[in-house]
Amino acid sequence: MRVGVIDYGVGNLGSVMQALEELRVTPLLVTRATDMHTADSLILPGVGNFADCARLLDKGGWTQALRDEVLVAGKPLLGICLGMQLLATTSMEGAAGNATNGNQGLGFIPGRVENLRTLGCGLRIPHVGWNEVTSYTASGGLFDGIPDGTDFYFVHSYAFVPDDPAHVLATTVYDIQVTAAVRFGNIWGTQFHPEKSSRAGFRLLRNFIGNPTC
Repeated sequence: MRVGVIDYGVGNLGSVMQALEELRVTPLLVTRATDMHTADSLILPGVGNFADCARLLDKGGWTQALRDEVLVAGKPLLGICLGMQLLATTSMEGAAGNATNGNQGLGFIPGRVENLRTLGCGLRIPHVGWNEVTSYTASGGLFDGIPDGTDFYFVHSYAFVPDDPAHVLATTVYDIQVTAAVRFGNIWGTQFHPEKSSRAGFRLLRNFIGNPTC
């Protein structure tokens, strides 16, 4: 199994690569959009500002290549943290000059990304630390073997609000209910960092590598 970690200029690439190595799979650092076809599945990391990362994806040809590999060829994709938010249609992060419509994302999972404060969170932002996650799947899938209430590690100021609640795979509570994981077909995303979430995070990555169906 060759898991491609997309290097478009940002992201916790080292920790993701190390986690995959410990799971005894073959991680591929994909540095060119044209090389994505060499991987069996893909991981899209992300840290920083949504608007900046979206521009990097467009500039490097990643946006169209991801559409070809994920939407057309059906290759499994996991977005992590900002990588999950980039799956959305739009984001209000960095949208000062486009305050009405926000900045365009990949649009793989219809929805918007909003600041936690805008969504009603009264706690300290950014949200940094361990939080319990509740999965909406009965068994199998991305959270197979991970009990409800397991803690995962979060670092974020914005949250993904899918248009269709059926695309919410798991949630956490940080003063308000926050989307912790999403799924639409062969596309998954986690707001938390599985590569920094100890044994539970490694189990989740192993489940993704096994192509969860639920």
